[in-house]
Amino acid sequence: MHAKSGRTVRDLRRENRTAVLRRLYFDGPMSRLMLGPATGLSSGSISNVVAELVTEGLVEEAGSVDSAGGRPRTLLRIAPGSGCMIGVDIGETRVRIELFDLALTELARTERPLAPSGPRTARYEVAVVVDHLRDGIAEVLSTARVSAERLLGVGIGVPGIVERTPEDGAVVHGQTIGWDAVPLERLLRETVELPPEVPYRIENGAKTLGQAEMWFGAGRGARSAVVVLFGSGVGACVVTDPLGPGRALEWGHLTVRVRGRRCRCGAQGCLEAYAGAEALLERWREAGGEPPAGADEETALTAMLTAAYPAAAGPPGTAPAGTVAGGAAVAPSHGGGPAGPAPDAAAVAVLDETAEYLGAGLADLINLFQPERILVGGWAGLQLGSRFLASVAAYARAYALRHPGGRTEIALGTLGPEAVTVGAGLLPLVDFFAQGGRRPERAPSIPAPAWQTALRDRVST
Repeated sequence: MHAKSGRTVRDLRRENRTAVLRRLYFDGPMSRLMLGPATGLSSGSISNVVAELVTEGLVEEAGSVDSAGGRPRTLLRIAPGSGCMIGVDIGETRVRIELFDLALTELARTERPLAPSGPRTARYEVAVVVDHLRDGIAEVLSTARVSAERLLGVGIGVPGIVERTPEDGAVVHGQTIGWDAVPLERLLRETVELPPEVPYRIENGAKTLGQAEMWFGAGRGARSAVVVLFGSGVGACVVTDPLGPGRALEWGHLTVRVRGRRCRCGAQGCLEAYAGAEALLERWREAGGEPPAGADEETALTAMLTAAYPAAAGPPGTAPAGTVAGGAAVAPSHGGGPAGPAPDAAAVAVLDETAEYLGAGLADLINLFQPERILVGGWAGLQLGSRFLASVAAYARAYALRHPGGRTEIALGTLGPEAVTVGAGLLPLVDFFAQGGRRPERAPSIPAPAWQTALRDRVST
């Protein structure tokens, strides 16, 4: 049966379920009466959809609220235990795997370190990463005593460009880590022992960060935003629909200096060659700085910040590092005070230059997309903190066009260094809601993994 618009009754029912689930998720608990104007559905449609969702266990009662002159109204919410999802962050120093319920309460987690030194391609050896995912997924499910049948899906944030093919599902092109068309989804389906209907959602890490910050972090309430991931490298996600998926940008490979420094992607003059944590530490070393020998990037960046901002000057988040005067950026002051240790001049100079490069890069984003907000996340961005960001923002407004530059708020993300994992966990939930809260019977395009086929063959014989 088809509606006049060409959509089937089944399509309309799915859309109604989607509308109710999303509204309860973002604004619940809500009563049936409140759901009507919030979703645009009739009272009859609300009653039917809610009855279905309660019967299926997706929605539950959550107390009541007094009404004017009538009986108390029952409040409804998404049932947190009606499903769960796994979020994975394939990061610079570790693979982080977390299991969440539908309320994003962490049920279990594990972290698998990547090699702290040596070539990046060796650190990100595909077989090693896949093994980490196989063991980590099994561990979090076992720790939380959760059946794999309850999984809505596995979301994974990766460093690179993701495309999808009918044969292999999600394929990752991670030029900076030596991944050339890695069929990650197929490898996981062949390796991880999950039911074949459990979907994998693999996206660029900046996109998963953007999803998390827009839904639950500093992006809430914004109509448009650019969310920047500042880690070993830099990336970004542009969001034009607060509830929809963002679009990942390879912002770190924007050319900021013709015939400049060699980037780890192989090109010259990329923003990432000046502004990523890896490049920042390399430039400090070249300028005479001494990062701790054998330390990973997070530890080395902490040492650099301590050298640039000694204890007497306060930690990076205690004071602004730059202001705008007459449209021009004013370089921050780094006085260590008469009683405190002197700042490391090399570290200060590299950080100041990095702030200008990042500011110029943000100005490009402002001029191109004119976002309401720019949010900076990622472990390095959060470690550098509000003091460094103030200087970056000053340079950004100096380089951007005045009108969009004056209207764009620049701030830190609020979900912390685990935001990529949270956003990855949300990816299956987005699809689940889009399907009206119904699980797929089988993942659409990838054949069952070899271990499943072999198991079926043994059982049938």
